[in-house]
Amino acid sequence: MHRDSETPPPAATAGPASGPPPPGGELWEIVGDFRTLLTLPAALALQVAHPAVGAGVADHSVFRTDPWGRAERSLTSLLLWVYGGDRAREEGRRLRARHAHIRGTDTHGNPYRALDPETYAWVHATGFPVMRHGQRYLGRPLTSAREHRLYAEWLQVGRVLGIRDADMPRSVDAFRPYYRRMLAERVEPTPVLRELLSVTAPVPPPEAGPRVVRTLLRALWPVLRPPFLRLRRFVTLGLMPPEARDALALPWSPRQERRLRRFGLLVRGVAAVLPERLRYFPAARRARAEHRAGTYAA
Repeated sequence: MHRDSETPPPAATAGPASGPPPPGGELWEIVGDFRTLLTLPAALALQVAHPAVGAGVADHSVFRTDPWGRAERSLTSLLLWVYGGDRAREEGRRLRARHAHIRGTDTHGNPYRALDPETYAWVHATGFPVMRHGQRYLGRPLTSAREHRLYAEWLQVGRVLGIRDADMPRSVDAFRPYYRRMLAERVEPTPVLRELLSVTAPVPPPEAGPRVVRTLLRALWPVLRPPFLRLRRFVTLGLMPPEARDALALPWSPRQERRLRRFGLLVRGVAAVLPERLRYFPAARRARAEHRAGTYAA
């Protein structure tokens, strides 16, 4: 990793492609759909497989004490990057400011900073292979043209987040060797990754929703937690790209693959019959409606 300076890298220079991704593009179709929830655990797992990211999450995140709130905030932020217009830039600045002072020492004794160029770029970069892989099971497999558009749009989101052009591959073709190198040289089964895949982790019950629902969930959580953790592990492993599973020596059997394909078929069937108002999160639904009406302000 680059540790030659204690000064966080400057935000990406504004330019014609430095704003949020285009309305009606690939990200507008994928990110706001409820199926994104199923891919987030795999993306997080691949992020924390980087020792610096894993250490930062272990030292500074509330993923153990408030996993549900953390997941909700991550989803809200993601939706802002894609559908938020000018608010996307504000969210990018907020995130950089929040991470500017996150630093420490990883399990190998190496210093880390959240805004170290390699670390910061890796957290963003993982979204692309996970989205690409997830579409094979949950949506429509990407054609070459769609894959290139999706990557170009993800680069735009990276600029909104302040990732410098020099720190992210400029094309899908350039991404492939970068990704292979990171899998071969950087990622490992970190303690946080093992926690995220554990089927015995002490995950607290959700605290959102009406009071009666929260009370019921707390009462039933000892029964609901084990199957929830097994499902979380299954979805995390299944929607993690196979080359990443191999790099991390994570087990995945032909039987699990068949189950994942059946699961994906069920999810696609549900998505096909849901109207847009139920298939997309509210922020995405509003932006899509405004775009159709010609009132969306990028």
